[in-house]
Amino acid sequence: MAQKKIPGTNLIAQNIFCIGRNYAEHAKELNNPIPTSPVVFIKPTSSIIYDKENLIIPSQSKRVDHEVEIVLVIGKDGKNISEADAYKYISHIGVGLDFTARDLQDKAKEKSLPWSIAKGFDTFAAISHFHPYDGNLEKLSNISFNLTVNNEVRQRGNSKNMLFSIPAIIAFLSTIYTLSEGDLIFTGTPEGIAPLNAGDKMTAQIEDWATLSLGVVSA
Repeated sequence: MAQKKIPGTNLIAQNIFCIGRNYAEHAKELNNPIPTSPVVFIKPTSSIIYDKENLIIPSQSKRVDHEVEIVLVIGKDGKNISEADAYKYISHIGVGLDFTARDLQDKAKEKSLPWSIAKGFDTFAAISHFHPYDGNLEKLSNISFNLTVNNEVRQRGNSKNMLFSIPAIIAFLSTIYTLSEGDLIFTGTPEGIAPLNAGDKMTAQIEDWATLSLGVVSA
């Protein structure tokens, strides 16, 4: 498989760590309990796509939902990182779209089975160009982002509303995994998820740093 580059950096994507249910209103809209520690799942790098490409709705699913998120790039290796030092490990910040085959996820949940398939199809991890992070710690708790679908605003979020802050996410992940240069962290989606259809046009934006535009096609 060809290596996946991280736009705006000289890095190759390594692991893709994702945080679920990190906004209270999103957890509520899916009738999920509010978590007391980060909910973590992983996507394969084969699921990465870029600006101006297309989400492909797989034939196995009848419902694929959009989830817009702040995405972090890890700039150096680290293990057991403290929250106070976590910001030092961020090299770039961008916006991403985590796509979910919701019907497949729901079926797996009903049987208490893993739901990696619902998150891991090709094209299910879209990433923007990445903006260099300048080390401003306060800014991490006030990052705005949004998603429009067919020119209608579907999701709006701000990192100040995260249940687990960006430093807390990095610190938590590093207690389990050794974080590596080139790792991507999808930090969770706000409320407003909805299904997509072939022909839809999406644009995600984070501050004035980056945009990510995608089309939608059927397999």
